Amino acid sequence: MSEASNSADPPNWILQHPAYQQMKSLELEDSAQVHAAFLVHMDLTEVRQWKEVSCVKSPELQVILLEGREKEGAPIQTVLPLPVHRSLSHKSIRHVLDRGFPMLLCAVASDSTLVYQRMTDGLVTPDPPAGPFQDVGRRQHRKRRQKH
Repeated sequence: MSEASNSADPPNWILQHPAYQQMKSLELEDSAQVHAAFLVHMDLTEVRQWKEVSCVKSPELQVILLEGREKEGAPIQTVLPLPVHRSLSHKSIRHVLDRGFPMLLCAVASDSTLVYQRMTDGLVTPDPPAGPFQDVGRRQHRKRRQKH
């Protein structure tokens, strides 16, 4: 390839983006985690319209955490963006939960698919199902035995 054809290529906008530049300035060694954090940052700010989203380096975990509010006046939440190939320990989750904010784990696939999972400190009882459901019970389905 000649120099002229290289100059005609469009610049990689991700590398130029201010949020990406800020994340790179945190000097994290894992470039895949930086890229994952950037994709999650873009989803939170541009798609989900979160407010006050910022990035914080966790030196203990060697990751970038995102903090922000789902909407104006909502409590701050911590988001842990993690590439799907990277493992996660209970100790890592505990470290993020100990920051004192509600936590979301965001798995980032190689095709940029994002999957969010809310993490809690302990077990949480699920909400009852919504909709016009009836509990029929098992007894109504059994036939009575007749005594002879």
